[in-house]
Amino acid sequence: MDSIPISVEGFRKLELELDRLKQERPEVIEAIKVAREEGDLRENAGYEAARERQGMLEAKIKYIESRMAQFNVIDRKTLGGSRAAFGATVELEDLDTEEIKKYTLLGPDEAEPSEGSISIASPVGRALLGKEEGDEILVEAPRGKIRYEIISVSYQS
Repeated sequence: MDSIPISVEGFRKLELELDRLKQERPEVIEAIKVAREEGDLRENAGYEAARERQGMLEAKIKYIESRMAQFNVIDRKTLGGSRAAFGATVELEDLDTEEIKKYTLLGPDEAEPSEGSISIASPVGRALLGKEEGDEILVEAPRGKIRYEIISVSYQS
């Protein structure tokens, strides 16, 4: 079984999510009970909706619990160096558009591109691993090949 890197902060966030989901269980069970008391289950939309909610809730709990056993929790404050790796913040320039982007490389369970972090397993993340300032990378994207130059690599202090 391969380990999955995750930051201390990302792990805590998933722990909180798991606790929240588990606290929802009684509410969902009560909704099923109430809907069941309404009569004929074959034509009971409330019952079906509650059962579907329960199934999704349990699937999410099971998924998070199974992933937690595989996590390698890493304190980003202990990381450093000049090469891009898990926990690095990398500033890139798209060599075709001259657009500057800044990403923090995190594990797949905590990356949020809209918040400036990407997964080390994403195409850009994989291309960045092991590279340093001044290196160029080529990323296969839906819009074609994108060439980037690494402007800087830094770590949280």
